[in-house]
Amino acid sequence: MVPRTRLSTSVLLTCAAIGVATGALQAAAGAVSAPVSAAAPILYGLVLGVHVLPGVVAQELLRRPWVALITHLIAALVASAVVPLWIGRYIGTALLIGGLQELIAATSRYRRWNAWRFFLSAVIVGAVIATAIWFAADVTRFPPWGQIVYVALFVVGPVAWTAVGLAIGRALRRAGIARRSRG
Repeated sequence: MVPRTRLSTSVLLTCAAIGVATGALQAAAGAVSAPVSAAAPILYGLVLGVHVLPGVVAQELLRRPWVALITHLIAALVASAVVPLWIGRYIGTALLIGGLQELIAATSRYRRWNAWRFFLSAVIVGAVIATAIWFAADVTRFPPWGQIVYVALFVVGPVAWTAVGLAIGRALRRAGIARRSRG
């Protein structure tokens, strides 16, 4: 049986709390992205990977439909409050990543929450972002090995941040937050 899609106030408030925390982290990542791109551009994928965090934490903790997308949108609004000029980027990223995370979860009808599913989602997100960056950035400025590493880190970044998000979600679940966010 597919879980109910109606979300309680406590679930929405939990999404909001996760969104605020991860949105602040996304704003910080946005603040360091320009210096990282200038000083060590090959590491930009690791910084950009933080954008998977809202959905991973929300899905691991709450295990319900729509929580990834809702949490991503709240995080995008928080990050946009810090950097209003990037509201389009933050909302677009939230829709892309949150939508992909929801799509992967929907394929199992929101019944299976194994870690491999989260990592599969991270690899897909990383591949989509790496493809977009390949065309948007001047990747040819790097030697061939640098091009490979640059693109690979756009996949490794979301995977690494997914591991962090799973750990946070599990810790919150052990603390009993999921029990308080039913319905």
